Amino acid sequence: MPPHAVSARPQKAASPGYPALSRAVGNTPLIHLPVPSASGTGGFWAKLEGFNPGGIKDRPALHMVRQAQARGELRLGATIVESTSGTLGLGLALAGIVFGHPVVLVSDPGMEPLMGRLLSSYGVRVETVTEPHPVGGWQQARRERVQQLLAGIPGSYCPDQYNNPDNVGAYAGLAHELLNQRPHIDTLVCSVGTGGHSAGIHAELRRHFPGLRLVGVDTVGSTIFGQPARTRLMRGLGSSIHPRNVDYGAFSEVHWVSPAEAVWACRMLAERHYVSGGWSTGAVTLVARWLARTSPGETTVAVFPDGPWRYWNTIFDDDYCRAHGLLGGEPAREPDVLAAPHEREVHRWTRCATVTDPLAGAR
Repeated sequence: MPPHAVSARPQKAASPGYPALSRAVGNTPLIHLPVPSASGTGGFWAKLEGFNPGGIKDRPALHMVRQAQARGELRLGATIVESTSGTLGLGLALAGIVFGHPVVLVSDPGMEPLMGRLLSSYGVRVETVTEPHPVGGWQQARRERVQQLLAGIPGSYCPDQYNNPDNVGAYAGLAHELLNQRPHIDTLVCSVGTGGHSAGIHAELRRHFPGLRLVGVDTVGSTIFGQPARTRLMRGLGSSIHPRNVDYGAFSEVHWVSPAEAVWACRMLAERHYVSGGWSTGAVTLVARWLARTSPGETTVAVFPDGPWRYWNTIFDDDYCRAHGLLGGEPAREPDVLAAPHEREVHRWTRCATVTDPLAGAR
């Protein structure tokens, strides 16, 4: 065997229940969340993607695998290998069962223990890298291990969620659900990690609403929009690399949010509305509330990528939050402002109306 060869799990048979499983993905609720304002009538709409079996990334996982099969890139029973912080992993576990593929996922020590156990229970083999890459952090370390695994497992396939246009195309269905749920949308608010759902939903909605604004939500310490890459506590949004699925030209503005601010928003949602989610949901909520308050009369839709359940020992654990300094009280009412992404390093909620591709001059 080659130096990094590994054995995959035995081939699976495709699930005979595929039609039923496919119907469990999509058609998620859209609910209105009121926001206190001077008029007393403000609020925003939240698309609850946590109602999918594994979260929002069930959609691209199924779509990327289906499209790879159709093109002949993924043969029947071949092993799927991918890097994940968790949510896409759940989607690929579903796709592996549906289409009959063993799945090997590469993660890092930041993956929640519950997520690792869930993935294993779904028949996935999880590999954990032990050291971050000196430049690309944990994501690049995971991607390099993926390449080693691909070289060692004959016929294996990597969806490459960061750069695969099928990741973007998978969200046309979500956009059409929104079209059926709201007669008009002025602003779409999305967290940004691989860039898939912000690009895919916006591209389809823009055909119907030419004036639609796309507002991106990132985490402090992420390099996607030109800030320096730092060690990040939040998972599911942000990046230490530059995914090519991010449609920089589509964004009207970007906001960076800190972990403490996201925790406050998640807990506020739970207490006031009996709905919540993870880091991305908290960050998106903070921004969507501000937009609803400052743009009265406009329809703002925010995408909540998952539910709160996997965050019981992080966001919703007082001991964890105290240990990481995340219980500092309510965030500022207004974001800080940058004129340009490189103006200075941000550490709290900050917005910037200048959005550029950090790699544009290097290509």
